[in-house]
Amino acid sequence: MHKNNIPPQDHIKMRSTQEEDRKLRRIILATSMGTVFEAYDFILFGSMAPIISAHFFSGLNETAAFIFSLLVFAVGYFIRPVGALVFGSMGDRSGRKKAFLITIILMGSATVGIGLLPTYKSVGILAPILLIILRLIQGLAFGGEYGGAVVYTAEHAPVAKRGYYVGWIQAAAAFALFMSFLIIYVTRTALGEQNFLDWGWRIPFLLSFFLLIISVWIRLNLDESPVFKQMLAEGKAAKQPLKEAFGEWKHLRLLLLALFGLTALQGVIFYTAHFYSQFFLTQILKLPSATMTFIMMVVTFLSVPLYVLFNVLTDRIGRKPVILAGGILSVLTMWTMFHSFAALVNPALAQAQERAPVVVTADATQCSLQFDPVGQGAFVSSCDIAKSTLAGLGVSYSNTEAQSGALAQVSFGAQVVASVEGASLSGVELAAARSDFRARLNAALALEGYPAAVDIAAINVPLLIALLFLMIVFSTMVYAPMPIMVLEMFPTRIRSTALSVPYHIGSGWFGGFLPAIAFAMVAANGNMHFGLWYPLVIAIVGVIVLTFFIPETKGQDLQSL
Repeated sequence: MHKNNIPPQDHIKMRSTQEEDRKLRRIILATSMGTVFEAYDFILFGSMAPIISAHFFSGLNETAAFIFSLLVFAVGYFIRPVGALVFGSMGDRSGRKKAFLITIILMGSATVGIGLLPTYKSVGILAPILLIILRLIQGLAFGGEYGGAVVYTAEHAPVAKRGYYVGWIQAAAAFALFMSFLIIYVTRTALGEQNFLDWGWRIPFLLSFFLLIISVWIRLNLDESPVFKQMLAEGKAAKQPLKEAFGEWKHLRLLLLALFGLTALQGVIFYTAHFYSQFFLTQILKLPSATMTFIMMVVTFLSVPLYVLFNVLTDRIGRKPVILAGGILSVLTMWTMFHSFAALVNPALAQAQERAPVVVTADATQCSLQFDPVGQGAFVSSCDIAKSTLAGLGVSYSNTEAQSGALAQVSFGAQVVASVEGASLSGVELAAARSDFRARLNAALALEGYPAAVDIAAINVPLLIALLFLMIVFSTMVYAPMPIMVLEMFPTRIRSTALSVPYHIGSGWFGGFLPAIAFAMVAANGNMHFGLWYPLVIAIVGVIVLTFFIPETKGQDLQSL
C-alpha cells in the first residue's frame, strides 16, 4: 500500500517506534562508551605496568618499589566494591543517570591525569603517591560505572530484547580490550621503541580525553530510566538502599546467591581465559610477549560479536542455560587446555621435565605460601628463594622433607644446586645472593637439557589461537548474560546496589587476584598446573549454586519486582 494511504494512527505508531529505536541507540552508545572507558583504562595500565614502574618507582630501594608496585596494582581491586556501594546507592536514591555521569567523569579524568603525571625523576616520592591516588579514583569509578550503565540500559530495553541491548555493553568491553592492544601497538610502532619508552607511553592515556568529552556530551542528553521515574512518581524509592540490600535476609540471601552462583563464577572463568592464560604462557612457558600480544589481539577481536550473539540467545532460551553451559564447558576443558599449552609452546621444556624431574628438598616449616597482596611479606628463607626462583623460571617440581634447619636444595638428573638463606642478609646482599642462585640453577638446568628460551619455530601459533579462542568463547557464555540475570533478581529500589556490589566482589576480588593466588599456589606446590585448582573449585561451586538455587529470570517484568 502507498504510504499516503496508511491510516493516521499507523503513521503515529511508526513514528513512535522509530523514536523509540533512536532513543535506544543513543542509550546503547552512551552506556557502551563508559564500558569502553572501564576496560580500556584497566588494560592500558596493566599492559604498560613495566614502563610506568620505571618512571614512577625509580630511585626507590627494592623493597619500597615492590610495595608501591603491589599497592598500585591492588588498590583498584580493593576499592571497587566501595565504589559499588557509594555509586550503587546513589543510583538507587538519586537516579541512574546522575551516578554514571559522575563515574565516567572520574574515570576519564583519572586516566588523562596518569598521562600528565610528573615522574619520580621530576618530583620524587610525590609521583608514585599521586599515581596511587589516581588509581584509587579509577577503582571507585569502575565500581560505580558498570552496574549503573547495565541497569540503565536494561530498564529502557523491551523485555523480549533486554539481553540483546545489554549485550552491546558487554561487547564494548571486549572491543576496548582489542582497542587498548591496538593503540599501544600503533603508537609504539609509529614513535619507535625508545621514544615510546621515554614519553610516548603517555599518548594512549591522553587519548581518553576525547572519549571523555564525547561520552559526557552524550550522557548529558539522556533521560532518566523510565522504571526509576515511575518508582519515584509512586513514592517507592529506597531511602536507605544499603540497609535494604544487606539488612533484610530476603535480599541478602539473593546477594549471596548472585555472588557465589554468578559473579564469582564469571570472575574466575573470565580472568583465567583473558589474564591467567597470558601469565601462564609468557611467565611459565616463556612465550614471547610480542607473540602473546598478537594472539590476544586476534582472539579478542574475534570474540567481540559473541557478547551480543550469546545475549540474543538468552532472550530466546533463557539466561541460565547459556551461563551454565559456559561454566560447565570451562570446568571440563580448563585442565586439558592448560596442559596442551606446554606441547604447543615449549615442547622442549615438557620433555626435559619428564626426563629429569626437579625435586626441592627443604625444611617444610621454612616454606611459605607466597601470596602477599599488601607487600608486607619477607620471603627470604632458602626454601622460599628456591621455590620462587623455580616458579619464575616456569619449572615444575615436587617436594621432599629435609631435616629441621637444613638449607634447601634443588636436585634433578645428576645435578644438585644448594639454595641460599637470606634472613640475615641486607637488601643488597640478598639481591646478589638471589642472582647468584638463579645463575647457578640456570646453568645446571641447561646441562640437563632444560631450554633457556622457547624455540620460536616450534610454537604452534594457529592451534594456540584456536585453543585460547575456545576458552574465551566459554568465558563469554558466562560473562555476557551474567549482569542481566543478576539485575533481574532484584527490585528496582535496590537494583543498582544489588548488581554492583556482588559484581565487583566476584570479578574484582575473586577474579582480579586470581593470577597472584594461582602463582602463590604454583610456587608452594611446585606443579605448574596446581594454580588452576583455585579457579576450578570456585567455578564448580558456582555451577552447583546456579544449578540448584537460582531460578531462571528471563522475561522478568522489572517494574513488578
